[in-house]
Amino acid sequence: QLLTSIFVHVDIMHITLNMLFLFIFGLRTEEFFKTEEYFTVYMLSGLTGSLLTLFFMSANTLSAGASGAVFGMYGAGLIYMRKRFGQSIVGALLYSLLFLMLTTGSGVNVIAHFGGLATGLAIGYLLAQSHRESYWIENY
Repeated sequence: QLLTSIFVHVDIMHITLNMLFLFIFGLRTEEFFKTEEYFTVYMLSGLTGSLLTLFFMSANTLSAGASGAVFGMYGAGLIYMRKRFGQSIVGALLYSLLFLMLTTGSGVNVIAHFGGLATGLAIGYLLAQSHRESYWIENY
């Protein structure tokens, strides 16, 4: 049940916004990662968001886990790009925090958003590190 919640949306507006978000940021992020890496970021971010929701929200709270996974893609792509191009990751963290704050509101599961975002940032950072090492090995 926890795994299936990653694909659940509350209403048509929720799925529309998530799809728009994935279109804007997901396509760019897809360029950075292999298919397995992209899938891993999505799944782990969604699962983390759902698990945090289980731990920190009341049992009567309606929650859908898709947004946590989408936020994970955003975080992974953002920090990956900044790290790979030698920019400060502080900027990625600030952009992430700003976006998280902009998406708060009534009925929004900020805990799932935060969990997915934090997971995506962590995985994106690790992937940028591992890809950087493979870049140097392949090109020198």
